[in-house]
This record gives sequence, C-alpha cells and structure tokens, in this order.
Amino acid sequence: MVNLVHVAKKQLVQRLAKMAGLRQRAVDVDDAGTVISIWVPKDKLPAGPTAEEMETERRKKETKRNGGRLSVVLLHGFAGDGILTWVLQVVALARHYDVYVPDLLFFGGSVSPAGADQTPGFQAECVASALRRLGVERCVAVGFSYGGFVAFKMAEADPALVVSVVATWSLVYMTRSTSEAMLRRLGAASFAEFLLPNDVAGLKSLFAAGTYRKWWLPDRVLSDYMKLMIFNRKERTQLLEGLVVSDEDAAVVVRSYRQLLYASRLYSCKEATAARLPSEAHGERTRPARLSACSGTYTEEILLLWGDNDSIFNMELARSLKEQLGEKATLRSIAKAGHLVMLERPRVFNRCLREFLLRQSR
Repeated sequence: MVNLVHVAKKQLVQRLAKMAGLRQRAVDVDDAGTVISIWVPKDKLPAGPTAEEMETERRKKETKRNGGRLSVVLLHGFAGDGILTWVLQVVALARHYDVYVPDLLFFGGSVSPAGADQTPGFQAECVASALRRLGVERCVAVGFSYGGFVAFKMAEADPALVVSVVATWSLVYMTRSTSEAMLRRLGAASFAEFLLPNDVAGLKSLFAAGTYRKWWLPDRVLSDYMKLMIFNRKERTQLLEGLVVSDEDAAVVVRSYRQLLYASRLYSCKEATAARLPSEAHGERTRPARLSACSGTYTEEILLLWGDNDSIFNMELARSLKEQLGEKATLRSIAKAGHLVMLERPRVFNRCLREFLLRQSR
C-alpha cells in the first residue's frame, strides 16, 4: 500500500525545497561510517563531488564566501526530519540566505555505526564537520526543540563557526528536575513514551500537545507518518536519555556559557573558545575542537523564539532561560502558537527570524 506521507513529502515538500534552490547530499563526516544527509544550496556544491574536489572548491571560493551571503543552518527536533520540519522556512529564507538543512543522526538519511556516541555534543560535532566539508565558514544555527540543544553545543564547541543561535522551544541543558516536571505536566512516564509513540493514539496525543489549534488528520495519514518518520527507536531513546543532566552540572554549564558570551566581547574567537563549557558535565568524552582562525571578535547573540501556548517548553522555562543567559539573549513570543509554531504560524515565525538574521548580516 502506498504511504501517503511519503508521497506528499516527495511530491510537495522536497519539490518545494528544490524550487527554492536546494539539493540533498550525503556527507561522510568522519571516514568511519558516519554520514550526514543534508540539503544544500545547489550553487554551493558541484554535482557528484569528491572530498578533495569540495576542499578545492572551498578554497577557491573562500574569499567570496566570507564576503557573501549569510549561511543559516536549520536543526530539527524529534517530530520529523530536517526538510519536513523546516520546508516553510526554506522557502522564505533561501532567496536571501544560504540555507542548510541537515538530518540529525538516526533521523532521515543520516546514519552512524552501532555503538556511536549519542549525545548532543556528538550530533553537534558531526553537523559542524559536514558544514566544514561543504565549505561553510560562519553560520547562524537555528534549532527547534532537540535541535536547539545541538545548536547550543555547536556554539559552545566552535564559536568561529557559529556566530549566533536561534533557539526555538529548547534549553541549553535539560536538568533532571525540569524533565520530571515536564513529564508530570504531560502525563508521560518518559520522553521516549511521549516522543516515540507506538500507535496512532499516541501520535495524536503528541500532536495535540505540540499545537495550539488542534489538528485533525485521518488515522491512515497518522499511521503512514509513523511508518515513515518513527524508526531507530533504540538509538533515539538513547538520545533522549543523553539529554538529562543533574541540576548541579547544568548550573555549572550555564554559568560557563555566560562566561563564554562575556569573554566574546573582549577577546578573539580562539581566546573565547578557551572558556567553552566542560564536556565532562554531560558525560561526554573530551574531543579536541577543530577551530579555524577568524578575524575580529566573537559576537554571538541568542534569540529565544517561543510560542505563547507551548505546553511542552512553556513560557516560564523561556523566561528562566533568558535570565540565565543574560543580556546577549533576546526572548520573543508568538501568540496563539504552540510547540510547532513554525508550522502553525509560519508567517509570523519567519518574520521574527528574518529580522534577527538581518541584524547578523550587517
């Protein structure tokens, strides 16, 4: 039987992305079997390139890139893959920005060998490596939900690459107390139970919690969505488990993040990087950061873009995060919108995003 969601994705969503000038590519990020599937501006990637050809092309265009259009990286959450989550933003942004839309590991077409690291830090490292191999020197990381955790980790590990962050319904870290409070509010025993439903009823509950206006979809469509989008359950469950840290470790991390933002006002990119967050607080092994030299100062800004009626990451969490991050963070809320605001109110969301990106382009 034909999967209706697969047909819609291929005939509508992917076609819109191609009309906006993007093409899908697979990038080997570590020569060990970890591959990131990513939508890339077609004029930034020659057809069928090898790694050597991409590096040559990158060097040829480096000067042009540094003075060219701003790169925007859109990082998805657990509800879908990259292009399905962000297609309305791709259409709105691609005319003026170089838009990159990766699938995070264990989503869409991105894969990693068995036993791979399943922390946000490793996701961030892999996305950053893919971007580097594609010739991206500087970008704005836009992260939705789980993708926001990855965006913060990218900014932490490589401030020469990430010049600013837009976090949509996300946190720097998920503390144990916050996760327990969220699960009580959602009436779920675990995030895996909530975000990886086993049946249509569970998927209906997920969408109901994620939207302000309740969506109605036929059971057939919801069933097809589950078949297409919800796989790699074991690995995704481990991703969710890797999010939660103790309240004490999270306090250290956020404090260090504020120090990094403060240091960016005073020092060069490399010097500010020395203040990056301790990876050990998240149970990750320490990895050497691969930072490129940059001129000027690290001027990261953070936009927190929230739906007023988000029942998963509510406005109280947003205000708390804004207070923790300090003056470089700006909080904007969108009325009559829930967790999936980029799909519920795309015009307002895109306007807020474009206004922020315009400031970063100056």
